[in-house]
Amino acid sequence: MSSHRLPTPGRFVRVDGVPLHVVTEGSGPLCVLSGGLGMAWFDWDAVAALLAPHRTVVRFDRPGLGLSARAPAPPTLAAEADRIARLLDALGHRGPATVVGHSLAGFHVEAFARLHPERCAGVVLVDGSIEEDPRPLLPRAVRTAWAGGVAGALSAAGLPRALGPAARRLVGRASTVGSHPPHPWERAGYRTSRVARACVLENATYPYQAAELAALRRDRPMPSVPVTVLAAYDGSETAGRLRWLERQRALAAELGGRFAVAAPAGHLVMADVPESVVHAVLDLTGTGRDAAPLA
Repeated sequence: MSSHRLPTPGRFVRVDGVPLHVVTEGSGPLCVLSGGLGMAWFDWDAVAALLAPHRTVVRFDRPGLGLSARAPAPPTLAAEADRIARLLDALGHRGPATVVGHSLAGFHVEAFARLHPERCAGVVLVDGSIEEDPRPLLPRAVRTAWAGGVAGALSAAGLPRALGPAARRLVGRASTVGSHPPHPWERAGYRTSRVARACVLENATYPYQAAELAALRRDRPMPSVPVTVLAAYDGSETAGRLRWLERQRALAAELGGRFAVAAPAGHLVMADVPESVVHAVLDLTGTGRDAAPLA
């Protein structure tokens, strides 16, 4: 079946004027899943299926990604943290939530915890991005304008339609240790100029979001909530891989959290070992041992 005939999962919620695609499943304490750079709601399918019996699981597409409409402005860290809070407001979830961020979204959920401490019940960073001393070289406006121009040129040349899904598949293969079939929605999203633009802008604003987080860490303390840093490990003994584990361990120490390893896993931990993400969430408050066994 082609993707355009598939029923659209979830619904659309307008947040700050932007229609966001949201999927909510399960029951119990609230848990929000946010993917890394260029990721979509379906990247969490396996995690959501295991977690929904124990949690109310909310996963959403950031502006321009997945099925969400594009935003009028490039992303900033504070705006992404606020977006999580406003999305939960729009869904009627006023209580605290456990927030799970993969890769770049690790910046977003940590910022959410620092900026909205009363809304945060816990944090899980899934192979989260790390920048110890971020120093962007160009003014943000210059880099984002350049990125917008690149995205426009790619779209004018028809490259997203021709190469977008294949590029997404290559990234997926390079970021996993297992073999995972293409998702039916990959072609629908990654062949559009909307998603291509969002990916380019997220990449372009990455160093500025890292610098924003470094400043936030100086000014806004983490709330007293449990934190787990879950690092991917593919089993290799290369210096780079071992160094990455040490950087993840140091991040856990800096945040006063627990360090755990997901293995064997590539960067897309949620695809390779979704049960590791689920256990990190359930064990965050010590409830994992009392929950029903994972399927």
